[in-house]
Amino acid sequence: MDKLKKVGLTALGTALVSSASFAAELTVTGSAGMTLSGGDNTVTGNGWTQSDTLTFAGSADLDNGMSVSTSMAIDGGSMDANSLTLNMNDLGTLKFAGVDGSGPVAQWDDITPTANEEAYALVAGSPTGPDGGVAGNQNFNYTNSTMMDGVTVMVHYQPSGTGEVQSTTELGIQYTGIEGLDVRLAGGDNEDTAGVTKENTVIGVTYAIDAFTVGMQANEFDSSTANADNEFNAYGVSYAVSEDLSISYNVASTDFENSTLEDQDSQGMSFSYTNGSVTLSGSMNEVDNIQGASATDNTGYELNIAFAF
Repeated sequence: MDKLKKVGLTALGTALVSSASFAAELTVTGSAGMTLSGGDNTVTGNGWTQSDTLTFAGSADLDNGMSVSTSMAIDGGSMDANSLTLNMNDLGTLKFAGVDGSGPVAQWDDITPTANEEAYALVAGSPTGPDGGVAGNQNFNYTNSTMMDGVTVMVHYQPSGTGEVQSTTELGIQYTGIEGLDVRLAGGDNEDTAGVTKENTVIGVTYAIDAFTVGMQANEFDSSTANADNEFNAYGVSYAVSEDLSISYNVASTDFENSTLEDQDSQGMSFSYTNGSVTLSGSMNEVDNIQGASATDNTGYELNIAFAF
């Protein structure tokens, strides 16, 4: 009897594997790289660090013409992101992010073109960047780009639970109906703190002409907490020197409601060069009045070499 059970289980397992191989597709991609970073008023010691990511992706067609896909990213040996997406064709796509999901506010908080990093990144002191809105785990994203030519709508829903006192919703719309133009508008509430309501509005525009791409960003963050509001503005221009080499210049400013704080101003230059599966990139940034503190100025840099496989 035991032998019969073993034979039966082996046959069943073979059938399941065979069925899966016909119904679905599984791919694995990855990247690995090294970064040299440093800057003012920070102790980096050995400035070299390593990064690596493996992404497992699977997809399958359903009998009703729709398809389902899943993705899981492992970064440095730990789960970095995973999601399940249902593609409903003309009805749009519905994505459930078990780990690391975000809506249009976070995804579009700064779309100004850059070859590597934003102007307010890389420096010591944790500069104030655009507020990321609602982001976390176990959330839903609905996207549809078939209702009108050149228009994409996005709805993000974060149920209440760990990290969220109340469920929150974000709405976004993107327009790309004119060649080279990309306009994005998003907004939503964030109630991850009891008794505090935070509202985000983000507007980003980019326009590409020939080898140049220019962009601007204007965000507002309004909080029910006194003197906690701020406005974020950014501008950027990138130039494709060739198919392989791009350079960019970016500036950003954060204006605080609190009158005791100075405007935080940032500027930075970046480059990116790609040759086959190897990318060399870097940035040099300067931020003045970090977090609104007068004369708290720092510079920072990074140099990356990344390999895709």
